[in-house]
Amino acid sequence: MSPLRAPRADRDWDAAVYDRVADPQEAWGREVLARLPLSGDETVLDAGCGSGRVTELLLERLPHGRVIGVDASPTMIEAARTRLGKRVELRTADLTTLELEAPVDAIFSNAVFHWVPDHNRLFERIHAALCPGGRLAAQCGACGNAASVREAVRTTYGQPAFADVSRPPTDLWNFATPDETAERLRAAGFSGIGVWTAERPVTPSDPRAFLATVILGPHLQYIPEELHATFVDAVLEQLGDPPVFDYVRLNIAAIRQR
Repeated sequence: MSPLRAPRADRDWDAAVYDRVADPQEAWGREVLARLPLSGDETVLDAGCGSGRVTELLLERLPHGRVIGVDASPTMIEAARTRLGKRVELRTADLTTLELEAPVDAIFSNAVFHWVPDHNRLFERIHAALCPGGRLAAQCGACGNAASVREAVRTTYGQPAFADVSRPPTDLWNFATPDETAERLRAAGFSGIGVWTAERPVTPSDPRAFLATVILGPHLQYIPEELHATFVDAVLEQLGDPPVFDYVRLNIAAIRQR
C-alpha cells in the first residue's frame, strides 16, 4: 500500500456535534471494551479519545486505575475535559509521535486508526507505549468501509455545482485489510495477534449531521462554505431513505511480548 497523505493540518472537529451523534461509535467502543480484560487497577491509554464518551465507559472499568486520553484534535480534548474533568489525564498528541513518561498496561482505541496514514509507525509507537505483556484492543475502519458513501461522494463531485471546487486527496483514510494489519503488528513486535472484520451498517439518529461531521469533514474544508449544505444534501440523497452507512470494522487484538 502506498503512503497516505493526511488531511490539511488546520482541520479540527466540531466536537459538540460529534459528541451528540456518536451513538454508533459508542456502540463499537462497548464491543471493544468487552474484550479487553481488566482487573480495575491498571493504567490504560485511550488512543484517540475524541469527546470522551467511550473514555467515560473505560473509566468505569478502572475504579482503582488510571486513564490517559490522547487525541490529535484540540477541540475534542476540550470536549473530553468538560465531560471528564480531572478524572482522566488528557493531552493533544499525534499517535505516530506518541511519547509517554511511563509505559501503560493496556491501550484501547475506538474508530481512530483509519485516520492515521502510516500504520507501520503507528504500531511501533503503540508497542513502545505498552508494558511487556500489555494488551492492545482496538477497532477502526476496514478495507471496504463506507464504500457506498465514498461512491456517493465521487458522484457528487461530478455534478456541475462542484465542477470547479478543490478536492482533498483521494486517499483520506487508511482502510487496511486484516492481513496487512496482522503483518504490521508482527513487524512492530506484537504477539497473540487477532485481526478480523465485522459489518456494522448504521442509520444514525441525525443522518445529515452525522454525515457532515463524521464523514465529510475532510471534504468540506476544501469546499466553499456557501456550498457545504448543497454538497451534504447531494451525498445524503444517494444513500436511500432512511440512509444506511455501510460500515465495516477492523477489529484488532495483540499483546506486547514479554
